[in-house]
Amino acid sequence: MLPVRSAPGAGGVRGAEALVGSLVGAGVDVCFMNPGTSEMHFVQALDTVPEMRGVLALFEGVATGAADAHARITGRPAAVLLHLGPGLGNGIANLHNARRAGTPLLLVVGAHATDHVRHDAPLQSDITALAQTVSGWVHTSGDVRDVADDAVRAVAATSEHGGQVATLVLPADVSWSEGGALAPALPATSPFPPAPERVAAAAKAVRAPGAVILLGGPALTVEAMDAAGRVAAATGARLLVETFPRRWDTGAGRPRADKLAYFAEQALEQLDGASSLVLAGARSPVSFFGYPGVPGDLVPEGTAVVGLADTASDAAAALAALAAEVAPDAEAEPAPRDAPEPPPGPLDVRSLCAAIAATLPEDAIVVDESLTAAAVLAPALQTAAPHTQLALTGGAIGQGPPAALGAAVAAPDRPVVAVQAEGSALYTLQALWTQAREHLDVTTVIINNSAYAILRVEMARTGAGDAAHSDRAGRMLTLTDPTPDFVSLATGYGVPARRAETTEDLLAALRWAQSEPGPHLIEAIVPALG
Repeated sequence: MLPVRSAPGAGGVRGAEALVGSLVGAGVDVCFMNPGTSEMHFVQALDTVPEMRGVLALFEGVATGAADAHARITGRPAAVLLHLGPGLGNGIANLHNARRAGTPLLLVVGAHATDHVRHDAPLQSDITALAQTVSGWVHTSGDVRDVADDAVRAVAATSEHGGQVATLVLPADVSWSEGGALAPALPATSPFPPAPERVAAAAKAVRAPGAVILLGGPALTVEAMDAAGRVAAATGARLLVETFPRRWDTGAGRPRADKLAYFAEQALEQLDGASSLVLAGARSPVSFFGYPGVPGDLVPEGTAVVGLADTASDAAAALAALAAEVAPDAEAEPAPRDAPEPPPGPLDVRSLCAAIAATLPEDAIVVDESLTAAAVLAPALQTAAPHTQLALTGGAIGQGPPAALGAAVAAPDRPVVAVQAEGSALYTLQALWTQAREHLDVTTVIINNSAYAILRVEMARTGAGDAAHSDRAGRMLTLTDPTPDFVSLATGYGVPARRAETTEDLLAALRWAQSEPGPHLIEAIVPALG
């Protein structure tokens, strides 16, 4: 238990100090924040509890996205400190992504002093109602004597149900009041062990021709992937990975598995003819949106769905048990190391992805918010250096720059490469400032095609029209007139930047970024769609 300095003349410490000290004692030692007046005592507590690292973000969505990625890499919760309901509202998009990822994340939201609520001041809002949209656990601390216990209960709640957002609302008067104390950490919870009947059902399914194993969530670690690869080698079952994995250890030397396609029509083709679909840490697949004449449920008619392990289960142990049953002597077939440099010439999406794969450092973390380029990037990276991928789990764009920030804080000894669509980058580009301030080893590659390319595709797929031959509607999906200058924007945030228009430019820029410490940005110009 950490010592916390008592407030002068008080029998105990202020509520904020009790909170921060108890969080550190429970293993939460990083807090991403964008605080306001009601959180000033929490900020001050960083001086009295130096074991807590505070990381300032210029926008709440950066703080929440960074905490999400930090927890995905470390496996334990990071904290986020936000200011009242509007601050929480600004951070909700990336909290949605964290919820969909099953990320253990602790959210602390400052609230008005208890007696001030009755005045209906301008920033008054229903914080609890907002928090419940993204949180599995919400509680308001009502007494300084309860703050420490509330803190460790909140930390414990983050690990329930396989991982969730837990929100603790801290009124300003509870934060500044004296009389708090530290609380011992609660024991950690463990994921549910594999159920023998599920393992038996999955074993029967994969022994039959045409089986597909869909891997997701906790089933994408090195150990889990190796077990899945052994099953595939012994039975011929195909391995697929959910479209947006929360954390995927992949690359050369690890079993190869294709991603389930984003577009429903392509996903249906991948699953066509499957005799069974074994779910390991993944949900049964559905289309991201409804389209005219396209089914929303992507499981083909007649395909049996077999649940081996859900997101709250020990998916790695379940896959190991399945491998012991059906593949006791098999070895997984590793992906080869085969990522050659692209030939010289004008840059396009394929040469861009090939260049990233060819230069990817060993044991890097790749943050993938490449969107329309993702279908090309994923196969290119499977034969690149072994690495960990983080993806856009909830589909709320603007996760990439914050996630790169959080991953770099979580693993300062691992290089981070963020492959980022330019439209979604503009949602949270403020993350570059924090990357520079914290001297983080992040290389951001902006894929600039001057458009919301995914929406141009979706306009046609929904039957709404053709953006390329539309004046007023098409203008809503382009990023020109004026065109954002990402080199200037990055430089303004303190991040060195270059522009690349050829494969030679990009390869040289990637090597430049990787040759020196600190963040860098490369604006890669690729042809516009349509």
